Amino acid sequence: MKIGLYFGSFNPIHTGHCIIAHQMAYQTDLQQVWLVISPQNPFKPSNSLLNEYHRLHLAKLAVQGIDRLKVTDIEFHLPRPSYTIDTLVYLEEKFPQHAFSLVMGSDGLQNLHNWKNAPTLLERHALYVYPRPGFPVASSLPARITEVKAPLLDISATYIREQIRTGKDIHYLVPDPVRIEIEKNGYYK
Repeated sequence: MKIGLYFGSFNPIHTGHCIIAHQMAYQTDLQQVWLVISPQNPFKPSNSLLNEYHRLHLAKLAVQGIDRLKVTDIEFHLPRPSYTIDTLVYLEEKFPQHAFSLVMGSDGLQNLHNWKNAPTLLERHALYVYPRPGFPVASSLPARITEVKAPLLDISATYIREQIRTGKDIHYLVPDPVRIEIEKNGYYK
């Protein structure tokens, strides 16, 4: 099976994440998209992250009932910080029947050269890149990189957390089950 891995802190998962995952699962040759909840992003401070199991639960709520979208806690069980290449090696060993590709924004693509073992990653895995505001995709891409047209939504988890902290409404910024869970538990206040 051809699986796209969409890595992120998902702090919290929001409508933009869901639209991208859905577009990748249903508008490309990927058969599934797995949202990989990163407990600790090597490029971000971890002190602003909601507990990883809460983020996992919110992500599962966001994609429930969508058969081609899955949520995985695979990185919770790997040494930290877990780098993408290490997670890919682990997944290839655990699931040799699957072909894993990466789903990433054009902002991530521009920073890919900073990633651990980036040349190996590019050599062994296809990349599906969606546009991000302010980060144009190059007109000419290597063969293993596919640009996927998707709606440009300038929604960020940082903005959503700020809205929650200041008591603002977050309807439509996150899926309704996610909003309800955040409000019920007082997350991000």
